[in-house]
Amino acid sequence: MDMTLPVMPESGIGEADRELIRLLARSLTPEQALWAGGYLAGAAQARSEIAALGAEASGVIARARAPEPPPVATIRILYASETGNAAALARDLEGRAKGLGLAAEAEDLARYKTRGLKDEQAVLFITSTHGEGDPPGSAAGFFEFLQGRKAPSLEGLRYAVLALGDSTYEFFCEAGRRLDRQLEALGARRLVERQDCDVDYAAAAHKWMDAALGRLADENAKKAGPASAVPSHAGVVAGPVASPARQPACDKTRPFPAQVITHLRITGRDSSKDTRHIEFDLEGSDLDYLPGDALGITPRNAPALVTELAGLFGWSGSETLAAPAGVAGGGETTLAEALSSGYEITALTPRFIEQWAALSGDRELAGLAADRPRLAAFMASHHVIDVVRSRPVPGLAPQDFIRALRSLQPRLYSIASSSVFAPDEVHICLAPVRYSLHGRDRRGVASAFLADVVQPGDLVPVYVQRNDNFRLPQDPATPIVMIGAGTGVAPYRAFLQHREAAGAGGRSWLFFGERRFRSDFLYQTEWQDWLKSGLLGRIDLAFSRDQAAKIYVQDRIRERGAELFGWLEEGAHVYVCGDAEHMARDVHATLLAIVAAGLGRDEEDAREYLQTLQSEGRYQRDVY
Repeated sequence: MDMTLPVMPESGIGEADRELIRLLARSLTPEQALWAGGYLAGAAQARSEIAALGAEASGVIARARAPEPPPVATIRILYASETGNAAALARDLEGRAKGLGLAAEAEDLARYKTRGLKDEQAVLFITSTHGEGDPPGSAAGFFEFLQGRKAPSLEGLRYAVLALGDSTYEFFCEAGRRLDRQLEALGARRLVERQDCDVDYAAAAHKWMDAALGRLADENAKKAGPASAVPSHAGVVAGPVASPARQPACDKTRPFPAQVITHLRITGRDSSKDTRHIEFDLEGSDLDYLPGDALGITPRNAPALVTELAGLFGWSGSETLAAPAGVAGGGETTLAEALSSGYEITALTPRFIEQWAALSGDRELAGLAADRPRLAAFMASHHVIDVVRSRPVPGLAPQDFIRALRSLQPRLYSIASSSVFAPDEVHICLAPVRYSLHGRDRRGVASAFLADVVQPGDLVPVYVQRNDNFRLPQDPATPIVMIGAGTGVAPYRAFLQHREAAGAGGRSWLFFGERRFRSDFLYQTEWQDWLKSGLLGRIDLAFSRDQAAKIYVQDRIRERGAELFGWLEEGAHVYVCGDAEHMARDVHATLLAIVAAGLGRDEEDAREYLQTLQSEGRYQRDVY
């Protein structure tokens, strides 16, 4: 070992070069060695600066190759809505954009001309999901276009996707995810990352809106120069931006306390169904609605379930908690009130299972998160009370339990009245959900609240949810075909009330199905009166339990196929309302067969025919 030299530390220098350095160090005087050290340090600094300049130059070249996008002339807001939530958010987003001084237009994907997509600069998409990850039926054509051979390159498009869904289902937000993936595959670039929203979507949706609009507003202001900057957008990502000029005094966040004026069971005593007709007084509210709209009901959880749940933990219900997010005024509330009106305590969610797995240490629950089909099956066959009872967590604080729950959401019911026919009133038709699970009686949160708890004179918080995808034709002379089963007949009562009040003369045809004629013919006398007056031109009924072989509405449609196709060719509008999983699916398949037979072509041509009807607003569905 050479005692005149320090030990050389480990480095990336090879052994041959290390030996050269040692030889040089031995041959130099101390002064020469100091000079050489300074020289090498300077050389290292110079090379680092050259490398940095090279990286900057590369960035300049890259930016030159990919120029900054031009200022956005108009923000296109395209939505696909099944129940009206996506449409309402799109209108809100349009108002927020205009409040920032941005030009924006909201449009239903069902009406949007796909050939214009390649020329758009910025598009903000809002879509819900239903079924097995499918988009709303009205947007099916657009989704198929994007995935088909005619889909264009979208390299000039920037976009963002807001996906709505329900985390209790297996294919949570899948339509939005599909849309996001396909747009990227076609070359479009994201403005902001996709936001997946559960049923309590308000906070997440508004955060996404603020991020997307803030990005566009900042970019436009920079490109236009200081004189054109929009000062109101400062801090847009951190807080809400401007809203539409006028908002109704009563909406989802501020429902109107409507008094119940009528509450009737409209199925017979010997019926196996329990169907209710409920009327609310809207006098004093600013709520207005059109046939096809829905009434939002803010329910309360069953008192017995609240008591049982609190009792499992030894809570009295008087414990003080922070008020649920979104409650006007914030502040505090009691545990009993929070469990009654603030949170969903029936349906399981992935969040609850994940948090309960951590609290209880249960391996089965922890393993569900990685297996979405198993998770969905478990949530469909268990409730919150089942998990809490089978996997107890002693000594749990109420706030920790509440933290795992999802906020209680309003439920939507098709409106069964016309505001022109019955001013200051709104009517709904519902069948309370009751069933057995794991040896215990269960009930639907809102339907049982309305059927079992609410009585005439009570006040129920309500609001109107617009549904522009289920509207009467603008021309009152246009023929209409109405197809519904059970409570799916509700909006057609509103349709005919409206046409009667307006003196409309268009032909109308009703297909209605239920179990038995004697006990389940909902609103029978009204349909018969409209038949006598000629307002209802014809009615075809399907009562499944009145004969040995069950008959459903799709069977009656098939029997009248040739005549129904004739109505379609003459410009009729077709409406379907009811169960999405069975009735609406079977009716759609039957319509495909009828159209194929009428055209004398195959199913693909029939599918295009129905898609054209949907895009023209002549085939509309309100399914759930």
